[in-house]
Order: sequence, then C-alpha cells, then structure tokens
Amino acid sequence: MSATPIPGREDFNQQRRTFTLELLRAVPNGVVETAGTTFAVFIAIQVFDLPSLMKAAIVSSASVGLLLSLFVVQIVRRLGTSVNRMAAAIWLLAAAGFALAARSQSSGGLYFAGVCLAFVALGLAVPLMSQIYRKHYPDLVRGRLFSYAALARACVAAVSGILLGSWIRGHLDHFAPLFWTYAGGCVAMSGCVVAMAPVVLRRSVRLRWFDAFGHVARDARFRKLLGVWMLLGLGNLIGWSLFVEFIGNPRYGFALDAEKVAIVTSTVPMLAFIVCVAPWGWVFDRLPFYRVRALVNAFFLAGILIYYLGGSFTGLCVGIALHGIARSGGNILWNLWVTRFTDGDRVVEYMSVHSFLTGVRGVAAPLIAFTAAEHLGPSWVAAAASVLIVVSTLMILPEILAEGRDRGETDGG
Repeated sequence: MSATPIPGREDFNQQRRTFTLELLRAVPNGVVETAGTTFAVFIAIQVFDLPSLMKAAIVSSASVGLLLSLFVVQIVRRLGTSVNRMAAAIWLLAAAGFALAARSQSSGGLYFAGVCLAFVALGLAVPLMSQIYRKHYPDLVRGRLFSYAALARACVAAVSGILLGSWIRGHLDHFAPLFWTYAGGCVAMSGCVVAMAPVVLRRSVRLRWFDAFGHVARDARFRKLLGVWMLLGLGNLIGWSLFVEFIGNPRYGFALDAEKVAIVTSTVPMLAFIVCVAPWGWVFDRLPFYRVRALVNAFFLAGILIYYLGGSFTGLCVGIALHGIARSGGNILWNLWVTRFTDGDRVVEYMSVHSFLTGVRGVAAPLIAFTAAEHLGPSWVAAAASVLIVVSTLMILPEILAEGRDRGETDGG
C-alpha cells in the first residue's frame, strides 16, 4: 500500500476544513455520547423498569446499526450520493428517534422504540466517517488528527455527564429536555458533515449487498484480524454491557443514584479518555499495529476485572478509568486500523465488513451479559469476558514477534 503523499495547498485546505468541522462536530457528539454510556439505560431502569431483554436491546441497538451499515455503503454506491450527505441523513434519523423518546413520558414502549431507533441510526454512519478520514487526513498524521477531535468529544462528554447527571437527579419524571438536547445534537452533527468537502465513492450499476465480503476471502491478514477482533470485541462488550446495570440495579449491591452513576460510567472514563487519547494517537502513528493492539487489550482486561471484582466505589472508579484508557486507544484503532491495511474506496468496504461483524457481536453481547448476570452473577460475566480478551491477544502473538524481528533487522541495518 502506498502512503498518502504530502498534501498540496488544496489538499491541505481540505484537511484543515475537515479537521475544523470535526472539532465543531465533537461538541454535539460528546453530548449525544452520554445517552449511550449512561442515561438511556438508567432511565430504562429507574423510570420505566423495563425487563432485562428490553434493556439488553437498548444496549445492543447501536450494534444493530453497525451490522446494517454494510448495506448503507452499498446504497451510497448505487445512489451515487456523497458519503457526507448519507451520514447527515442518518443523523437526522437519529434525531427523530431521540425526539420520539422525548415524547414518551408515560410510555415505556414508546421510549424503547425511540432510543433504539436513535442508537441504530448512530451506528449506521460509522464506516462512512472512516472514508472521510482516509480521504482528507494524510497517513502520517491521521491518528493524531483523529485523536484531537476525540479529545474534544471526550471533554464535552465528561462535562455533560456531570451536568446532565446532576440535572436528571431531580427531573426523572420529566426527562424530555434531555432527549430534545440529544435530538438537537444530532441535527448539529448533520450540519457539520455536510459542510465538509464531499467524498464520493465509485458508483455501482446495481446493488451487491454482500460484495464487500469478497475481501475476506481474498485477504488472509484481514480475515485473521476480523477473527481476533470478534473475540476481543465480544469479551469487551460483554463486560461493557453491564456497567450501568451493575451499579444502578439494587440487586447487585451498589444501587447508586443518577449523579453517581453518571460520574462512574461517563465522567471518570471520559477523563481518562481525555488524558490518554492524544498519546494514543501518537502511538498509533509511530508504533507497529499489533503491539498497540496488545497494549490496549491489557488495559481492557485490567479495567473489567477491577470494575467487577474490586468490591468498592474506589474499585469501580479505578476499573472504569482503566477501561477509559483502553477506550481512548481502542477508539483510534477501531476507526483507523483499516487505513493501515488498504487504500482507496476499499477503506469503506473493509470498514463496512468490520462494522457489520461488530454489529453481530454487539447484538449478541448484551443478551449474553444480561442473561448470564441474572443466573450466574456479574463476576462470572467478567471472568468470561476476560478469557475472551486473553485468547484474542494470544492469537496475534506471532505477528507481535514478527514485528519485533522486523524492527530488530531495521535497527541493525
């Protein structure tokens, strides 16, 4: 794969424009992110007392969007529209879902439908943004540029978690303004992406729904990484699915109020994210890929074990902070790793396959987690998640060793 050349003035202007708009988009995006990390599930527990399967469906709905994103990419190709316009349309759909949730004060079913629609839509746009990053950000600084926007998003999410958690504590019965805020944030995100320089894929004459899976058959390295990511992602998502349930449901002993739940599940991990995301961007641009992957996995493993087995509020904060550190690196890896292994239009195709499989495990993980927690308890869920993370790391050990040999040969001349 050839590296992206040093940008000329026009390319540099597009890069600067995209980066500026990404920083602006980070503000509403950070606010909206608190819906998925904390408040959607908390309201489902405290206001509507929804059954476990419905809570699991809320957690997994963003993964349904990732699963369906495979087909969104093919639709973009067939219509010939820009990636930007499709992303904007999808975020407007998310705004409609949050608006529906805002109007559901007395209906758990309506609330459930609204938040699920919103989260599905938010998942649909993910691979489209990866193509924009590949087009407008040069290889040598892509990780850093992405991390700076992620840093801004995390700062907003951390502050929003505190403010919204404090507000919702006294307004559980009148939570509509919270979801109107999320709806407005999605509209603002749409405006930012439309203002970026348009990115257009090669147009196809007919829809080939699973055409992108051809890359799995042809690219052995891509195929193995998908398998590794499946085990890692399943383990991590099983642990992540119960973060709010574990401390918000009296059954498991903590029964924290809305403000403390927001601090633990939103503010603390976002502060860790803020501190570490820029260094992770530097690491991504400079260190071999598999070493970075293994390092991030170690933080995920430690975070999950300490969160569920620590037995105290301090343990919760330490565990979730370690998980936040891992998320800051994992966020960069998840969004940008395909740019290391392919180029051109294939970036969005590789990413759509990756997103599809993320959706598959993301749908399955909450159902597994909530069901297992009811029958076995959260400690067993954490143990199962940890085993999957360890196995996924061992699978890339040959590549890690190969990177070390290559580095040694290079240093030795």
